[in-house]
Amino acid sequence: MEEVRLIEVKEEILADNNQVAAGVRDQLRNKKTLLVNLMSSPGSGKTSLILRTVEGLKQGLKIGVIEADIDSKVDAEKVAASGIPAIQLRTGGFCHLDATMVTQGIDALAENDLDLIIIENVGNLVCPAEFDTGAHKNVMILSVPEGDDKPLKYPLMFSICNVLLINKIDYLSLSDFDMAALRKRVLALNPGIKIIEVSCKTGAGIDNWIAWLGQEVESFRSGQ
Repeated sequence: MEEVRLIEVKEEILADNNQVAAGVRDQLRNKKTLLVNLMSSPGSGKTSLILRTVEGLKQGLKIGVIEADIDSKVDAEKVAASGIPAIQLRTGGFCHLDATMVTQGIDALAENDLDLIIIENVGNLVCPAEFDTGAHKNVMILSVPEGDDKPLKYPLMFSICNVLLINKIDYLSLSDFDMAALRKRVLALNPGIKIIEVSCKTGAGIDNWIAWLGQEVESFRSGQ
C-alpha cells in the first residue's frame, strides 16, 4: 500500500498569511496609514465603539472602516451613515479575517487617502486571535456582562493585543464583575497591555481611548 502523505495545512496557511500580513503593514506604513484590528465577542460593542471613535476623530483625521461579518451589511451601513467610508467583507462562513481578506478591503478604500483604517473583525475570541491581519495595532473589547474570567478561557486573545477596552462599565453596579481580578489576570498574560475602562452608552472613558488612538496615529504619521 502506498504511504499516505501528511500535509500540515494549518501551518502552511498561517505561514502564507503571515507573509501577506507583513506586506500589508509595509504598504500602509509607506502610506502613513495606521491599521487597527478591533476584536471581541459578538455584542460587546465593537460597532458602537467605532461610531464613538469616528465622532471623536473625524474632524482631524481621514478614517475608513472595514467591517467583517459572516453575512449582512448592517454594521457597514451604520458606519457609512456617519459619513465615513466603509467596506463590508462578507466572510461566507469564516469566523475570522486573514490578511488576504483585509487586502481586499484596503484596496476598496485606497482612493480615500486615509490616516486611519479600523477593522471590525468577526465577533469571536478564538479564531481572530490566530490570524495576523496586517494590523499595526490589535485592540480588543471585553464587556462587563461577559464576566471577568475570559482571560482564563481565551488567553491568546489577551496576549496579542496592545489595548484592552473594558466596555459597558455602566453595568458594573449590576454585576459581580471583579475589575481588580480582571486586571491581574490580563497583566499576567500581557504586562505591556493598556487597559481602558469605557461605556459606549454613556461616553465614560471614551475620551481616554480617543486620546490614545489619536496619539498613535500622529506618531505613526511622523514615523516614530
